[in-house]
Amino acid sequence: MSVDVGVDVGLLKSEIKKTYASVSREPEKDFIFPTGRAWAEDLGYPDELSRVPEFVAESFAGVANPWSLGRIEPGKRVLDIGSGAGLDSLIATLQVGPEGSVTGIDMTPEMIENARRGAAELGLTNVTFVEGEAERLPFDDSSFDVVISNGVIDLVPDKDAVFGEIYRVLVPGGRIQIADVTIQQPVSDEGRRNIDLWTG
Repeated sequence: MSVDVGVDVGLLKSEIKKTYASVSREPEKDFIFPTGRAWAEDLGYPDELSRVPEFVAESFAGVANPWSLGRIEPGKRVLDIGSGAGLDSLIATLQVGPEGSVTGIDMTPEMIENARRGAAELGLTNVTFVEGEAERLPFDDSSFDVVISNGVIDLVPDKDAVFGEIYRVLVPGGRIQIADVTIQQPVSDEGRRNIDLWTG
């Protein structure tokens, strides 16, 4: 089901890709949102953060701490929606251990490249990164025990599609650990069409 959000979705996705490609290439730049290892530390990220390569941590652009909802047990199969430079995926991989697996999906090739480099630097062979979109996950039904996401669902206009896909790929009784932005008041029509508000 498609949702009319009053914004050019193609343009929105293009702008989101540009913004996060910039975070990947120039993490030291000032963005409208906080980034970097210091931000993850301020959010109370778990100890595994210290093992993540600097270039991955500095491209972190999450909005909160999904790990405050708990650790992931060894052996679990995890999907990270909007994995970005791979910070949460790498932490999840360290938690699930060699008997588990993690798949990160993101629509920004530059972020995926950083994530793959980070996994290689840590010698992790049970994490993969796929280019794709949250509204159309390229995975079979009931493929994952846990779905994590940090600050990505708010960027997607069709949230019903995202949650439908999460439900589809989770095993029955699976777990969701999401950190994201929510609002308390309706957004004006003008605000809903403002690309800068969506991407920021």
